[in-house]
This record gives sequence, C-alpha cells and structure tokens, in this order.
Amino acid sequence: MKQQPNDPRSLQGVLCVLIKQHRAVVASPGDNLLAEFASVVDAVQCGVAVQKEIETRNTELPENRRMRFRIGINLGM
Repeated sequence: MKQQPNDPRSLQGVLCVLIKQHRAVVASPGDNLLAEFASVVDAVQCGVAVQKEIETRNTELPENRRMRFRIGINLGM
C-alpha cells in the first residue's frame, strides 16, 4: 500500500530523522514527538526544517487533507 504524503507514520519517521540531524534526543510516546536539543539555535533551525518539510508535503494534498503543526521551544530557564 502506497503511503500518503501526510500519513502519520511516514511523517513521524521523517520528522524524527530531521530532529536527529540537529543533534537532538527524540522520544515519541504515542502520536507525540518530544525533542531535547543542546542549544536553542539547533532547536530553532530544526523547527524551521520541520515546517518546510510539512509545507512541501502539504502542497501535494487538497486543503482538507493538509496537516498543520505548532512548534514550541522552551529555553528551560
């Protein structure tokens, strides 16, 4: 069976790869993703990369099938 561009399992796998490329520790309990980065710069760069990937995948889909994500970054102070 062909996976759709925003199939949750496919998308989660791609996001995990992007997060790991930015030197982060990844946990994925259920349908969530949690990443811990060494620096806020790595976190922001990864967030931008993730949003670009999602935007690319969304262009292939009709409006009612597109996924939207919010990314929160906490400096931990």
